[in-house]
Amino acid sequence: MSDPHHPALGIDHGDARIGVAATDDFGILAHPVETIDRTKTDPLERIPQIVAQRRIKTLVLGLPVRMDGSEGASAEKVRAFAAKLQEKLPELPLVFVDETLTTSAASGKLREAGRKARQQKSVIDQAAAVEILNLWMEETC
Repeated sequence: MSDPHHPALGIDHGDARIGVAATDDFGILAHPVETIDRTKTDPLERIPQIVAQRRIKTLVLGLPVRMDGSEGASAEKVRAFAAKLQEKLPELPLVFVDETLTTSAASGKLREAGRKARQQKSVIDQAAAVEILNLWMEETC
């Protein structure tokens, strides 16, 4: 029996790139999917394609919250992007996860796996999206 929230799509929103990760049907593991280069691909076109291909049931967006818990310009950008994404995919629940430190956690894990800093660039956004999903799964389970 699959979980009603899974598979879920994790999104690490950035101005240049968007990292995308997904969970399995049971919400046991999150894995990298792809990095969307915003100069080449419209994420509001690509994400619905990924959602359809993977039969995604929940969207999980990382929300950049400051250390004091407040939201700034980056969080505003993510919320604006989320609103547009929700227009494209109104049937899917969209949840925010505090993504504070997810990129540094992802970078640390990549370093532990033997990836040097310059080798991380292509996968760091996906790894951050995996961290976002892992945080969400910890909170919801």
